[in-house]
Amino acid sequence: MNAGSIYTDLQRRHFLKGIGGAALASLMNPNVLASTQSPHFAPKAKRIIWLTQAGAPSQLDLFDYKPGLASQFDKDLPESIRNGQRLTGMTAGQKRFPIAPSVFKFQQHGQSGMWLSELLPHTAKFADDICVIRSLHTEAINHDPAMTLLQTGHQIGGRPSFGSWVSYGLGSENSDLPAFVAMISRPSGPTNAQPLHERMWGAGFLPSRYQGVRFNSGKDPVLFLSNPPGITTEGRRAMLDDVAALNRINIAEHHDPETQARIDQYEMAFRMQAAVPELADMSKEPASIFERYGPESKKPGTYAANCILARRLAERDVRFIQLYHRGWDQHNNLPSGIRSQCHDTDQPTAALLGELKERGMMDDTLVIWGGEFGRTVYSQGVLTQDNHGRDHHPRCYSIWMAGAGVKKGHVFGETDDFSYNIVKNPVHIHDLNATALHLMGMDHLRLTYRFQGRDYRLTDIHGEVINGVLA
Repeated sequence: MNAGSIYTDLQRRHFLKGIGGAALASLMNPNVLASTQSPHFAPKAKRIIWLTQAGAPSQLDLFDYKPGLASQFDKDLPESIRNGQRLTGMTAGQKRFPIAPSVFKFQQHGQSGMWLSELLPHTAKFADDICVIRSLHTEAINHDPAMTLLQTGHQIGGRPSFGSWVSYGLGSENSDLPAFVAMISRPSGPTNAQPLHERMWGAGFLPSRYQGVRFNSGKDPVLFLSNPPGITTEGRRAMLDDVAALNRINIAEHHDPETQARIDQYEMAFRMQAAVPELADMSKEPASIFERYGPESKKPGTYAANCILARRLAERDVRFIQLYHRGWDQHNNLPSGIRSQCHDTDQPTAALLGELKERGMMDDTLVIWGGEFGRTVYSQGVLTQDNHGRDHHPRCYSIWMAGAGVKKGHVFGETDDFSYNIVKNPVHIHDLNATALHLMGMDHLRLTYRFQGRDYRLTDIHGEVINGVLA
């Protein structure tokens, strides 16, 4: 191999290092993009924006108002309520389980009269647009398996994420951008931020073309997409044409479909070189937009900046947009920690909802906000009048949905007086995922992929559509 061919090979490797095989094939031309399975019925939603609050926000301090707990301060949680529930290693050794009422005030909002915490003044303005589910539950009691279950339908890694199932089932509507984009924002305050692994947006056993593409802050939203120093767009185009000609010779001789896929990947990466920088360039957004999303919105990588980027992705017909905001794992100093988290997320979330409404996009966009499980009513560690922590609680927690096909100003499900057990309309993670797929026009029972002799689906052998939240 001569020096020129070695240099060309290095160019190709740099060009595709961060992308090749990971969602590029799902971004080819519209003919190749034809979905493996068409919608099973008319969809309500064209896209999903999933605002994933990693670390488990406390439902007791945000959505599940329990005024009766004020008189129970520092009393032991009745054994009849805990009923032998397994504990994490962080509180299993506690001699007591003292009740910690929320230190935050709640108020009714909108015509629906929805009770929301004072920590959510901006979200509260959309009380008549959102549907709060107070009765979600899961089996997992620790973060990584719980988040993996939420994203993939199974606690053990190796299965496709929700966005990958959507990409597999419906394909992409934009030939220049991924069908599935993931972003991770950083909290502004000190937090115990749990790690997030790439399997959360991975394709599992699906072909790698359905994997989510992670967008980063900085000059290169997709790593290694830019040309290396000294390579012009014209030079890149000429190189791709030459490589494509050689690959076509190979196709004619060996008839290997993977060779055609390689050509398409190179072409897609070339188109992304123009589409991604334009998408990420928010310099033309008016000042009023940044004011609306809050003081962090001009800082790349923040939740606020990523919410603006989510709206721009939605406008460009990206099907599945996932924002992860870490830092909700408040085992101690919860009052200050959750206040900081809501400072990061409340205003941008509301601004995103407002923009979607004003631009006529809420009618065909499904927005979901929530974490992987809830928090305990009892304090972890020392309890004082103004400070405490809360441990993991998988038995019940709250999330909300809004937009296409979802009831507005509605509360679904109910917990007991301690927000410890569900007493009405339980909703499992599989039910939530089945419902989201339903709104995208997909029957979760029919969206399957055969792997190692078995037909798999996102909801495994479980899941029911939650008809009570559908408009």
